Amino acid sequence: MIIIKEYILLVNEDDEEIGIGEKMEVHKTGQLHRAFSIFVFNSENKLLLQKRAISKYHSGGLLTNTCCSHQRKGEDLYETIHTRLMEEMGFDCDLEEIFTLKYRAELDNGLIEHEIDHVFIGRYDGDPVPNPDEVDDYAWVDLEDVLRDVSESPENFTCWFRLLIGIVAKYVTTSS
Repeated sequence: MIIIKEYILLVNEDDEEIGIGEKMEVHKTGQLHRAFSIFVFNSENKLLLQKRAISKYHSGGLLTNTCCSHQRKGEDLYETIHTRLMEEMGFDCDLEEIFTLKYRAELDNGLIEHEIDHVFIGRYDGDPVPNPDEVDDYAWVDLEDVLRDVSESPENFTCWFRLLIGIVAKYVTTSS
């Protein structure tokens, strides 16, 4: 089996690129890197939630936002978000950046997520075709139900989703 190493962008506290790092090593050492999270809603204002593939290198089997990933070496962030949405969920749509959030969290498997996360929202009314290497399941869910579930059972959700969903919900509610 050939293992292909993936290199992601390292950033400073001001989100300026300072280099690249091998993805697994970055997560082992907790280096600050650039990431993105995409939240897609349909015309009924339901969020497309995914269950991460159990085989993922961290947070496998947890519920999270529509798509999340890292900007890689040589990629433009705004091209990458569309590419990864297509690779992960099998569709693309217009996306708007609504905020960024820096956070650090201890994960399973001895890994650390230390990111400046660019958060995007989009609208889509079709059926996703998720990549089984990335996603075990998905559902369109009412925002109020998700907020309640995160409050009642936070252990079922990724750490970044728990940090982001309240801010995203306020944005979606006030902009609708």
